[in-house]
Amino acid sequence: MFTTSSIIDNLNQSEGVEYKKLCRSLKLTKISDKNKLNIALKALEKLEIINKNKDDEYTFIKDSNHIVAKIRCSSKGYCFAVREKSKEDIYIKENLLNNASNGDKVLVRIIKEGFRRRSPEGIVDCILERTNQILLSKVEIIKNDVYAIPIDDRILFKIRLPKENKKYIYKPENKNIVKVAIDRFPIGQEEGLGHVIKELQLNSNEEFDTDFVLSKSNINKLNNNNLIESKKIEKRQRIDLSDKNSYLFKSWDSDNSPMLPMIQIEQGKDRTSRLWLHSNSIAERVELNSKKSLEIFFNGFESLPLLNNWQNYLSEAIRNPSEFNLGEKNEAISLCMHLNSDNEITEWSFHLTLVKCSLIVGSDLTEALLSRKSKTRITSRLLKPIKEHIKDLDKILEISTSFRKSHLMEGKVEIPTQLNKIKSIDEFFIHNPSEYSKGYFEPLKKDDCQTYLAPILNEANIIWFKHSNKYGLKSAGYISSDLDYINVNEIIKYSEFIGNDIELNEDGNLTFSQIIKLCDDNSKKRILHKLLINEFKENEIRLLSKKSDDDDESEKLFISPWTMPGYDFTNLLNQYCIFNMIINGKKSKKSNINDINIMESNSWESVNWDIFNSSMSKNIDTLFNKFVIDKLKEYKNKVNQYKSNMISIKKVREAEKLLGNTYGGFIFSVQSYGFFVDIYELNVEGLVHVSTLNNDWYEYRSRQNLLIGRKSKKSYKVGDEIEVKIIKVDILKYQIDLELI
Repeated sequence: MFTTSSIIDNLNQSEGVEYKKLCRSLKLTKISDKNKLNIALKALEKLEIINKNKDDEYTFIKDSNHIVAKIRCSSKGYCFAVREKSKEDIYIKENLLNNASNGDKVLVRIIKEGFRRRSPEGIVDCILERTNQILLSKVEIIKNDVYAIPIDDRILFKIRLPKENKKYIYKPENKNIVKVAIDRFPIGQEEGLGHVIKELQLNSNEEFDTDFVLSKSNINKLNNNNLIESKKIEKRQRIDLSDKNSYLFKSWDSDNSPMLPMIQIEQGKDRTSRLWLHSNSIAERVELNSKKSLEIFFNGFESLPLLNNWQNYLSEAIRNPSEFNLGEKNEAISLCMHLNSDNEITEWSFHLTLVKCSLIVGSDLTEALLSRKSKTRITSRLLKPIKEHIKDLDKILEISTSFRKSHLMEGKVEIPTQLNKIKSIDEFFIHNPSEYSKGYFEPLKKDDCQTYLAPILNEANIIWFKHSNKYGLKSAGYISSDLDYINVNEIIKYSEFIGNDIELNEDGNLTFSQIIKLCDDNSKKRILHKLLINEFKENEIRLLSKKSDDDDESEKLFISPWTMPGYDFTNLLNQYCIFNMIINGKKSKKSNINDINIMESNSWESVNWDIFNSSMSKNIDTLFNKFVIDKLKEYKNKVNQYKSNMISIKKVREAEKLLGNTYGGFIFSVQSYGFFVDIYELNVEGLVHVSTLNNDWYEYRSRQNLLIGRKSKKSYKVGDEIEVKIIKVDILKYQIDLELI
């Protein structure tokens, strides 16, 4: 089904599109769909968003007064249209939303300019794309009609249901939330229509938790019907490295967790070495150069952990032949890094290879290797059977540690992941070595071997950005600011955790690493980590190229992931470009006698021609464009929200079993409506609402970040240790309510 956004995207890429061509582009064949398109085109013409010229061709009016934005609503009823590139948000009154809801992509017209500290005001003229096709709702009867009332209070409309859906009426004791498919969104004065597709009885029933959280995060469950098919791999010339030892570092326990790359090391006599990274060759098995393929991937761009397994964005027909299994020969796309005696990368090259997995290195092995008192003696029962591999593994761990030290010296920050005491979500807490949305690193841990894989992948991904950028090629990646300092005003909030022995620099700042070192209490340190994480903005996926505005390498880190294409589409996009550069890249001009290996570092210095021909460039541009990157960014945000919410609901489930129990904890956040407490024994967080502090009237002082009683002068601030009782849990809001003892 087409959207207004897809109409405009098709018209925006051309100077004029005929009606029949537009129908073909949108894949419309049914008369009913074409009738809907006609209505949409007439409406867009009247709004002066598109134009029909004398040749009956439709064009997008690029200099119109309309601004593309996303609606963001708060639970208090305030709505804003959020623009890109940090431009000022536009305030939208509820009566000017025109039935747009939180997350919708819209066209906004400014009707009142902002002044002083007030935001500009606007009106939604057109909804380009709806973010919610399925709503989690409560069924209620209003004036004898059946309605779905969204549980998300940022969605300001209700949906009328058929009479037979009356049987799903909400009962608080069952918490029977329903999934509602929307048949028609509200239009003007017309109500929205829909129907119940599933009931989720959440009260003391964890069976529906995954479905509930996925739906709340607006993520579809995938099956083989909406996954891309595999194509047959062609026979190509490859470097056969299958007689060399290659190692697969794996901490994930699920059988269908994302595929991981392998590491191979060749050690020289003068302490130099060659470090190979072998990535699963997915790009050879996937057809990407068509709109149809992209549309399939729009169902899901990333693999994500469920409770007992993973939901993969690639089909088993692609995964099974691509996965590295012990003792099996397999195709790979590989990077060879040359290292000097200080483990610094001096040069690199990309290759098509044949490899074989010699050993799967689990976290038990890395812990045994790193816990040895002497590298010369092997006493562990785990290490004796792999004696022949220990020299290689020691060197790989040494290189990984060296890479991480280098990153930290450049100003990067390590913050540990929070502890987990809930077995069902263990997979959420194992380190993902290809996750770059965080603005910080997780420390290297003996008991999680994938943390040692991460620095090597990080270097390999930085290399692809450098290589592609030097050749003027586009890549999909992340740009993160080097946020290493925290301002003195923020430090005040952490004073209870870090004591008084503070030395600020001349700008009134303190480094993250200094703050963490000043905290010597493990329980407080865990809360301090949570507070520091809030200082980091999540890194967003971007289209990286030489034309990008963000090209100041002294202030930002550029990284283009390609090493784990089985994990997400960003990695697959970049690997697809590497693969095509190897097999389709021009290695010389017609006038040149000798070919140049364009996959080697510094080869660009000898190249003054376009790497791809016009046909291949067109295929690459179909993938590396703003529309695809925006879709990737949206899905990544949904997945991050899903992961956070799944952890939260499982914490609430644990607290649900402990109602009435008393625990000790620390205050880690203070708001006007109460304060949040970290219960360190359970590793869960809950809210003490200000209304339960009935011994006084408490005021919120934002500058000091505390609540203080008017009469007693009793205060509650970040870092205070208190005792609380669990009095209530709310599964729908992932909330634990506490009461002071």
